[in-house]
Amino acid sequence: MVGRADVARLAGVSPAVVSYVLNDSHPVSPQTRARVEAAIQELGYRPNALARSLATARSHTLGLLLPDSSNTFFAQLAGAVENAALEAGFVVLLGNGADDAERELGYVRAFLDRQADGVIAVPGGEFEQGWREISAARIPTVTLDRLPRDLDLPSVSVDNLGGGRTATEHLIGHGRTRIACITGGRQMSSARGRAEGWELALRGAGLPVSAERLVYGAFTAESGHAATLDLLERDPRIDGIFVGSDLQGVGVIRALADLGLQAGRDLSVVSFDGTVLSEYTTPRLTTVTQPYDRLAAEAIRMLVTLIEDPARDRTDMHLVLPTVLIPRDTCGCRGIEKRAAA
Repeated sequence: MVGRADVARLAGVSPAVVSYVLNDSHPVSPQTRARVEAAIQELGYRPNALARSLATARSHTLGLLLPDSSNTFFAQLAGAVENAALEAGFVVLLGNGADDAERELGYVRAFLDRQADGVIAVPGGEFEQGWREISAARIPTVTLDRLPRDLDLPSVSVDNLGGGRTATEHLIGHGRTRIACITGGRQMSSARGRAEGWELALRGAGLPVSAERLVYGAFTAESGHAATLDLLERDPRIDGIFVGSDLQGVGVIRALADLGLQAGRDLSVVSFDGTVLSEYTTPRLTTVTQPYDRLAAEAIRMLVTLIEDPARDRTDMHLVLPTVLIPRDTCGCRGIEKRAAA
């Protein structure tokens, strides 16, 4: 097995200089650095990650806790986080909590046991014990997408209220006046914010806000499907639906088809997330898209800042990013993208 001493002999330097180059811990002349890097390449040397972490007091790993990695939104977000982390010199340990509090807590403990340098948390279940153990371990943590109640942790999210309002106003612009809202669980800050945006848009247009037209469920296609059937059975006059996620939007489209209706013709639909999935539904989902790459980059930037300076003041470490409406077919804007490109 090739060792650090072998690299040092080939490069004509001491093992300490090899360490300086690998850890970037001391100044090394460009010529010497080039010789060491050439020797590493020629010998195929791979540094011992465990030894390096002991020397630097860092593991160069981050824990990412998600509520459901099979959800298209979280899969897309996880990919963006992984890319941003790699650019910053970290690898990501993924924990799929499956919306289960015990499972999420198990992943938190696994991150701590493996000496992760920081955690990005998007919990789905009751996570009070997880927050307590993270706090006790004093590990840098950033919350992403969903904000915890009664905790002032560094956070990166999108303007859920503004996005929900924009989506609903777009439906109103299509002449829809009896607009329902289907979103995620009431305990989720993202779901509540989107519902609040729906309500503000209706009130701003002088339209009635009915609690009977607001459904808190799960961010799944099954939930969107069931909620749509239930809403239209109770109130067939509904002519528009703002949906809190693209996955729920898929369920809405299917439910309408089951009833012999078509989104964008018989009833207008706008969803939220802007996942790749939304481009391939029939008809294509009009959606409020989230800036995945920037969400990930800002979360990693914030976390690395905390890792490098644990005593940093965190009171200003809250970022809310804007969303963008993408008009397609389900709202009634059929052909709008072709016209814009013409």
